[in-house]
Amino acid sequence: MTGQGRPSGDVHAAIDLGTNSVHLVVARAGHSGRFEVLTNEKEMVRLGHGASDMKYLEPVAMERGIAALRRQREVAEAFGADISAVATSAVREAENRDEFLRRARDEAGVDIEVISGAEEARLIHLGVLQNLPVFDRRILVIDIGGGSTELVVGQGREILGLRSLKLGSIRLTDRFFPDGKVSADALDECRSYVAAFLAPTVRELVGHQPVEVVASSGTAESVAALIAEANGSGHLSRFSVEDLDDIVGTLAEARSVKARRRIPGMDPRRADIIVAGAVVLWQVVRAFGLGDVRISEYALREGVLLDRWAERDPSSLHHLTDVRRSSVLHLARNLDPEFDHATTVADLALELYDGSATVHQLPAGSRELLEAAAFLANVGSFISHSGHHKHSYYVIRNAESLAGFSEHERELIALVARYHRKSAPKLKHREFAALGPADRQLVRSLAGILRLAIGLDRRHAGSVADLWAVPVTQKKMVLTVVPAAGADLSLELYAAGERAALFEEVFGMRVDFEVAEPATA
Repeated sequence: MTGQGRPSGDVHAAIDLGTNSVHLVVARAGHSGRFEVLTNEKEMVRLGHGASDMKYLEPVAMERGIAALRRQREVAEAFGADISAVATSAVREAENRDEFLRRARDEAGVDIEVISGAEEARLIHLGVLQNLPVFDRRILVIDIGGGSTELVVGQGREILGLRSLKLGSIRLTDRFFPDGKVSADALDECRSYVAAFLAPTVRELVGHQPVEVVASSGTAESVAALIAEANGSGHLSRFSVEDLDDIVGTLAEARSVKARRRIPGMDPRRADIIVAGAVVLWQVVRAFGLGDVRISEYALREGVLLDRWAERDPSSLHHLTDVRRSSVLHLARNLDPEFDHATTVADLALELYDGSATVHQLPAGSRELLEAAAFLANVGSFISHSGHHKHSYYVIRNAESLAGFSEHERELIALVARYHRKSAPKLKHREFAALGPADRQLVRSLAGILRLAIGLDRRHAGSVADLWAVPVTQKKMVLTVVPAAGADLSLELYAAGERAALFEEVFGMRVDFEVAEPATA
């Protein structure tokens, strides 16, 4: 970095804090969503290594991670870049992750967003699209990390199916090959375990009929380097299934870490975990029955860069809001038997939100969270109508198809949906109590708006054609509703009045209702 100076232009950095490594990329934004990479950094930290099966970050691993983050922040700042940092499997699963996140912020000066496995898969897919000319093809993307493996089937920007599986190279090494020692029995057990773990996901994703495989992980790059060395081919951007068969056999014969380090092309830092990673890659490729494997040098961190640029400039490569909204609608259509009612409620909720903006003064982004919660409030009916608001919370928190939202945003959406009926938010509710004061107020505010909107479609018949809210005084708001042609609003007005209590409590004002002239047919 000596003599680099600080480049002009829109410069950003992304840090990917994985189970095995911490990756940094610094890039300058270009035209049409493309970017110019200014520097890359990678440090092996083995954050998730140990006997706890990713449930606990060991103190020494934390120290390695914090030190690497501090160094990478200094590199990014030298380029004048702002930083987006994400953490994946090791931090996501750790019971003491809050301690690590606090230390990363306080000691390394890096705020980290913990992303779900589904969001990780989506961002990896976005990075691959930037790197390879596969936009018009239906591809299967494989990313094998230390703690998990992400599988995505997509075509263009559309994601057709994705899964995040706890099949990482470090996780499997700790389970089947302690200290990197490989026996024939352990190798057979590992293969059988991976095959059984993969089977349900393969059955689901193969139905989307991908035609090409793209692998984007350090494992895949290492396997490609080994195959290139074995074939005398130099750098490889793709390899055949037969080449993969041969190199997995070579790795299996090298029983110790020391023996594997002697294999030409081996990255010595991966010699202990490469067998487990190669087994996962081999099993996935064989299970889908596709041809050559293409290698993408871009993955999660590049996807994070593209995603952040899209937030600032929706006309760049990708519009995050569209992805988020389409995933919400997909989940609602699949699980809510009354999707038309959900659509009506969402429209009414947004009209209430916009009309009362001078009253609630909620932060930017809360409107989108309200819309998502309105569409998804009843998805818990898929499990059972009794207590379905609680089931909706569970579905929203765990639905892998809900793409584009951070873990924190999912939690807020799930809680607003959970409080669309029955009990108002209370501190005795564990999930609500875990929020900070500002988030608790946000949930109460959005739930109050949503309850009013649901009351205004009590018959599930779209009886309210339009509405507008007018704050008359600091203590009173008049809600004017326009009935659809021929509609009787008596039940809707009664239900809305019954559901207005939380709104009135949160905003400290009474809600009165007026009926305007009905809409013409």
